Amino acid sequence: MGGYVYIITNRKNGALYTGVTAEITQRIVQHRERTGSRFASKHEIYRLVYIEPHDEIEAAIVREKQIKKWNRAWKIALIERDNPDWRDLWFDLNR
Repeated sequence: MGGYVYIITNRKNGALYTGVTAEITQRIVQHRERTGSRFASKHEIYRLVYIEPHDEIEAAIVREKQIKKWNRAWKIALIERDNPDWRDLWFDLNR
């Protein structure tokens, strides 16, 4: 079973939340409904700005742990490499 590493935010250069899931659409729905995590809910973090697919959930978990250890500048660089405008990728998932 595959998995996804994702980063959500409340605005460009705002608070960041890094997560991992096997079901990206379902997980982002949880965040958008403010039931995904206490931190994300408290800071109104639900805009999906980065997605990284993995063939195996175990690989996604390893990668999530790696990214969580990064400093903020590295995370922003990762987002801006693939999504320089910080578009909400949620709408891409639902096409």
